[in-house]
Amino acid sequence: MSADQAPAASRRLRLGMVGGGQGAFIGAVHRIAARIDDRYELVAGALSSNPERARASGAELFLAPDRCYDDFRRMAEAEAARPDGIDAVAIVTPNHLHYPAAKAFLEAGIHVICDKPLVHTVEEAEELAALVRRRDLVFVLTHNYSGYPMIRQARAMVAAGTLGKIRVVQVEYAQDWLATDLEASGQKQASWRTDPAQSGIAGCIGDIGTHAFHLAEFVTGLRCSDLAADLTVFVPNRRLDDNAHIMMRFDGGARGMLWASQVCPGTTNGLRLRVFGESGGLEWQQEQPNELRFTPLGEPTRTLLRAGAGSLPAATAISRTPAGHPEGYLEGFAQIYRDAAYLIAARLDGRPAPADLPLPTVEDGVRGVRFIHGAVESSHRNAAWVSLAGGVSHP
Repeated sequence: MSADQAPAASRRLRLGMVGGGQGAFIGAVHRIAARIDDRYELVAGALSSNPERARASGAELFLAPDRCYDDFRRMAEAEAARPDGIDAVAIVTPNHLHYPAAKAFLEAGIHVICDKPLVHTVEEAEELAALVRRRDLVFVLTHNYSGYPMIRQARAMVAAGTLGKIRVVQVEYAQDWLATDLEASGQKQASWRTDPAQSGIAGCIGDIGTHAFHLAEFVTGLRCSDLAADLTVFVPNRRLDDNAHIMMRFDGGARGMLWASQVCPGTTNGLRLRVFGESGGLEWQQEQPNELRFTPLGEPTRTLLRAGAGSLPAATAISRTPAGHPEGYLEGFAQIYRDAAYLIAARLDGRPAPADLPLPTVEDGVRGVRFIHGAVESSHRNAAWVSLAGGVSHP
């Protein structure tokens, strides 16, 4: 049964949120995405650890005063005890709070939608994955680019063998917003992303490199087995990487390269994926998300459009707007929330869940954390090949 064939839920899902209060960027994105398909209602939140800010943030979002919490652990306990408690929680905090918040809600029996990267350490990631399996809960990681229609189309074409056996995977994610010492100004987003206590052992790699890594695996269906990474800090006094060049080996023999950077003037959100097989190639760029370039070997390049005449089934199935009207960032997030709603509602209503939803799960989160740690270890070893299963790799 596909998502489109799934019966409608009996009601909107009751959603809670941890983080995302006044002054936060990503919280508003998650709230908009959750409402686009009208499957959630935000009813509770621990929007800040500061009691006054938590209450003020909740009031702005029309939350009942008794459901505005200043501690996510109290929120998990209180909501689990309510007959009208939340069905799922969105965790949109800086990275260091993902683990304790996710653990608290999972232990309370509440489904989790969490921002990436999953946690700081491999041990924490594996603990959460085991907890998800043990409690049989839905855990979704918001790798939102996997929700773009043309990315789903690319994935379907690779899976159908349209490109033949995959040989080369090239992915890059370039930005320029950290090309200067922005964190020194106290800018909130820059400050926590460059702080090891909040961001973890990696900067650029954790923030956008994990998106690129997930996209490469998501579209190709391949798993990166080994990598060799050169991480750089270009901005003086910065404590975490702001540029990375990584070579990758995939199961099945494919080879790849990943470049992630936040110090490249003239780039804003330059996520780009190219996949080459024995009989064809695909190219997609996030800044033109409704187009997919497909080149069969020996033939002219074709530009495939998200919707319209000759549109493609995997893209059409999740498109929300007519041909000529662009879809992008918010709708990509919304697709993650919509797919998650199908799974959560199926659990609540006691019916089979759709079997073909390609959602990023806690297991993808574990892989993302292994990627971060593997890249840092490799760079410390002068770009030695490192196995994502752990340890130094050998040719």
